[in-house]
Formats: sequence, C-alpha cells, structure tokens
Amino acid sequence: ADAIHPGYGFHAENPRFPEICNKEGLIFIGPSHKVMSLSGDKVRARKTASKVAPVVDGEEISNESDTVELAERLGYPLILKAVEGGGGRGLRIVRSSQQLEDAFISSKNESLISFGSSRVYIEKYVETPRHIEVQILADAANSTIIHLGERECTIQRRHQKLIEEAPSPA
Repeated sequence: ADAIHPGYGFHAENPRFPEICNKEGLIFIGPSHKVMSLSGDKVRARKTASKVAPVVDGEEISNESDTVELAERLGYPLILKAVEGGGGRGLRIVRSSQQLEDAFISSKNESLISFGSSRVYIEKYVETPRHIEVQILADAANSTIIHLGERECTIQRRHQKLIEEAPSPA
C-alpha cells in the first residue's frame, strides 16, 4: 500500500497515527499530525477558530467556584466538555445551577479516566444544532483542491454520529 485512510474513530483522531504512517513511508489521507494535535485540544481549537469565525461563548474551567461564576455569566443551559478526546466522553448538559456541581465532578472524572486528563471547559449549550460537515481533499502541493459536498451529521446518539446524509437537506 502507498496510502492509508483511517476511517473513523480513535485512529482517525489520534495525531500519532499520521506520524507513524509518515515514518513508515505511507501517505496518510487526512489532516497532518499538527492539525490533529490542535483540534484534539478543544480550548486551543476554539481559540484558533475564533480568529476566523464566531464561536459559542465558553472557556476552560479548573475549579468549582470559577465554574459557578462562569455559569451565572453565560446562563443556562450549558454543556461541559472534555478538553481532550471525544466520542461524547465527559459531556454533561447542565440546565440549572443545582446540576452544576455534580456535572463538573463527573465530567472531570470521566475525562481523566477516558483521556488521562481532567481538563474540561464549559460553553453555552445549543439546544437544536445542525451538524453539517464538508470534506475537502487536496494533493500534497495544494495545487488541486476539491470538496465532496456537504453531509448532514445531525442524527446522533450519545453525541456520536449515527447517520451521514449527503447532500444535506438543510
């Protein structure tokens, strides 16, 4: 084989995988390890994205008092998320101040168990979002760039895509 496409899941999101492919002389069909490392840290990814587009209000939280203060400023509903990792791990939707402490503790604990890091952040929760993706392909020199159209990825269970519909009806 000359190239490898990781599909989906943990290999598709692991920045070490493209590095290993490169070391073994294989072309990794996907983002570079640098891009994957950036997007793997959601706080850094949010900061980068905010330079070119609006992002939902939120920030990293480290203790309960900061969490309460930020929650009051942002307003409910909120969502707590693991800074590292994915797959719906560490996600907690918080609809009131009474749920906040338990959600904070359980989010940090699940993040630590799942990803080896207890870092979490909080942001305003969007009740009925649309999850639209566009896949872009380019050659190594970026001289040829194409897109594969948009895909509707809103149908999810436990924050994981179940179905991708293309083209998106949205």
